[in-house]
Amino acid sequence: MTVVTGHVRTFYQLLFNTGLVSIINFTVWFAVTFWTYLQTRSVFATGVISGIFMVLTALTGIWFGSLVDGHRKKTVLQGSALASLALYAAALGVYLAVPGDAFHDPADARLWGFVLLLMSGVIAGNIRGIALPTLVTLLIDEDRRDRANGLVGTVSGAGFLVTSVISGVLVAFDGMRSVLLLALGVLALSVVHLAFVSVPERETPHDDAAAAPGVDLRGTLRMISGVAGLPALIVFSMFNNFLGGVFMALADAYGLSLVSVQAWGLLWGVLSTGFIVGGMLVARTGLGARPVRLLLLINVVLWMVILIFPLWASIIPMAIGMYLYMTLVPYAEAAEQTILQRVVPYERQGRVFGLAQSAEQAASPLTAFLISPITQFVFIPFMSDGGAGADAIGSWFGTGPARGIALVFVLTGIIGVTATALAMLSRSYRSLSGRVAEENPVTVSA
Repeated sequence: MTVVTGHVRTFYQLLFNTGLVSIINFTVWFAVTFWTYLQTRSVFATGVISGIFMVLTALTGIWFGSLVDGHRKKTVLQGSALASLALYAAALGVYLAVPGDAFHDPADARLWGFVLLLMSGVIAGNIRGIALPTLVTLLIDEDRRDRANGLVGTVSGAGFLVTSVISGVLVAFDGMRSVLLLALGVLALSVVHLAFVSVPERETPHDDAAAAPGVDLRGTLRMISGVAGLPALIVFSMFNNFLGGVFMALADAYGLSLVSVQAWGLLWGVLSTGFIVGGMLVARTGLGARPVRLLLLINVVLWMVILIFPLWASIIPMAIGMYLYMTLVPYAEAAEQTILQRVVPYERQGRVFGLAQSAEQAASPLTAFLISPITQFVFIPFMSDGGAGADAIGSWFGTGPARGIALVFVLTGIIGVTATALAMLSRSYRSLSGRVAEENPVTVSA
């Protein structure tokens, strides 16, 4: 099959278009979370919104992947934008038609109908996130794909940085109306811009098993199991996300135990630049000839960060550690994408990326739901004055609720480092690393 190469300008246009739409979709997500809390003053309601996002992402990933594989990439991108556009337009109609007092009641069905329309619009945008790495395969030469994946990380980081600021300002200024009007305008511009972008497609032989129509989950699983080490990589990523749910659930509580809410919000804005810096570094340096090895080494460092910074009850080591963490995450994400792009047939990549997204997104919320009560009722009492943990560890570690959370982080880091070290010693690692090296078009001495 002929490889499509050299369409770098098209890739930049699609990256810009997708990045802009991602910013507006996540602006809607942040905004509806802020707005719902301001309307209802219910922490439970905002937690439900996050749960809706995670569950819908996990449920739709495989289906979205089949859409990416089964249709022209430009059609998929346009369909995603149009679906979000229609859902946001319907949500705007509900917002304007429903009396404002109805949104103050967290039990009102009209509030949750409005929220579901908005979250469905956000979820429809996830199709683009699955399509983008397949477009890297389609448009970028094999020896430059790792750098292109780094650019994807840079755009994602920039979007993360500005999204919360934009949504907060708009909600404070005009509630959800200005957010939805902006979203409709940006999505309409995206559809018009994409109409003028020519996206080449690969012709797929009708007898190609990788090009089977529909979701074809059984065929996707069969293909994954046929690549030595690839099932282990997906399980490893899922396990990492399972552990990562610990940090997702407890980071805000730990940070707010050290500094004021204003300082914590400002710090997150600064830390978010780490995603941009990391993505730019990947785009500049690439990943080298052994992305599997790099992925595991990066994970060792990430878990070491989680293990070390909580040893001091201070915001300074936490800030340094978290900036390093966020700078390295784009390397890990780019490495995983590059590995899949090399070993998965192009015609099956959407479904594999979608399956991986579903598996990973299903893991984090599970841990987040489990670890919060465990921390509250086990580790915090364990590290309180007179608790068994405080007596066993010693006064150097400290006592109190924050040190209970810190102990959870330390134990999570130890588990993460141990699991990653075992992965590096496994046969699956050696098999996948050898397969990726075979697919690497650039020969580099070890």
